[in-house]
Amino acid sequence: MSGFSRRSFLQATGLATAALATPIGMPAIIRSARAASGPVKLGCLFSSSGTMANIEGRLNYVVRMAADEINAKGGVNGRTIEVAVSDPASDWPLYAQIGKQMLEQEKVAALFGCWTSVSRKSVLPVVEQADGLLFYPLHFEGEENSKNVVYVNSPPASSVLPAVDYLMGDDGVSAKRFFMLGSDYVWPRTINKLLKGYWKSKGIPEIALKEEYVPLGFSNFQTLVNQIRAFADEGGGKPIVVLTVVGSSIPDFLREFANQGIRATDIPVLGLDMVEADLEGLNTEPLVGHLNCWAYLQNAKGAANKAFLKQWADYVKAKGVPFKGNVAIDPMVSAYDSVHLWAMAAAKAGSFDVPEVRKAFAGLSFDCPSGYKIAMTAENNYVSRGVFIGSVNEQQGFDVLWQSKNTPKPVPFGLQG
Repeated sequence: MSGFSRRSFLQATGLATAALATPIGMPAIIRSARAASGPVKLGCLFSSSGTMANIEGRLNYVVRMAADEINAKGGVNGRTIEVAVSDPASDWPLYAQIGKQMLEQEKVAALFGCWTSVSRKSVLPVVEQADGLLFYPLHFEGEENSKNVVYVNSPPASSVLPAVDYLMGDDGVSAKRFFMLGSDYVWPRTINKLLKGYWKSKGIPEIALKEEYVPLGFSNFQTLVNQIRAFADEGGGKPIVVLTVVGSSIPDFLREFANQGIRATDIPVLGLDMVEADLEGLNTEPLVGHLNCWAYLQNAKGAANKAFLKQWADYVKAKGVPFKGNVAIDPMVSAYDSVHLWAMAAAKAGSFDVPEVRKAFAGLSFDCPSGYKIAMTAENNYVSRGVFIGSVNEQQGFDVLWQSKNTPKPVPFGLQG
């Protein structure tokens, strides 16, 4: 991508329209951002093509939906919000290049983006060098704490650990053996490293663990599912699969698992990145009982979730959004929360300058569609969230199997029990 001219780079990333329509003189993407009376810009770094497109692409729309909601109430500090959307095409270095373009050329007040940890880590030095802000809406491996990133979702101690403990306990399946299958990049490898340390502390022997990785976008899981079957047949206690493949690999794995006739009662799968959208188009009857864990599930109870789901369905219909209006996933809600948290901080600060907005984070809280009141402190840029464990149902969704009583304090480093 280094050979792109500024014009062709803008065209390729979907940022060209405003610049190409500008009269001779300063480009509109710079001029409008500098005009104090004009809109304040936010930037999206979510892919609408490549292996992450089906799940990541819908986050562009929910950021715009949140901005429209805020604009309808008068905007922020007397200015409306304008959202610049791009397509990093599931190409990790391109997230950084577009992020840099948005910060330096469009002068966005904040970035909202990334799904995989490798895309976040590619953007991290960009926002740190520019002293920008990236709102990251995914639960992830932790082991990071930058003043330039707002970690809106949950680190492992708040998400993965409750689900693993559930499956190891009497309320679960008393799991004793663990087959770890992930996409080959930082999030799965770090999660599994932390889990192996946790299981060792619980007296689980190494012989009860197996670990395999596949390339991003991998689709042919027949051999690996055979390996899982063989692992289960070895005996030594109840086996489970801890699944950390991402993107299009998730439905491909589930399809093969079902094709081989393996039920959740035989070998449960805990899909750490599995969301409702991954079940679209699948026959979920043979998948009933497999699990996920997130800070939001579409079947969460409460008026806040009903309102959000109606808002999304109405937005999809009104704007012709190319995703289903009756499907909502955790990162959509986290992205929605992110825009509101940023707007609340900017209003509290009376400024869009990053240092002032950052100072305003402490004490912020927001009524999330999940039903929990999420909150920030002065301690770090992590957000306290609730926790759900979901169970696949026959309607291509997840029933709420368990949820936390409150919002556990996020622990950035280490998987602590």
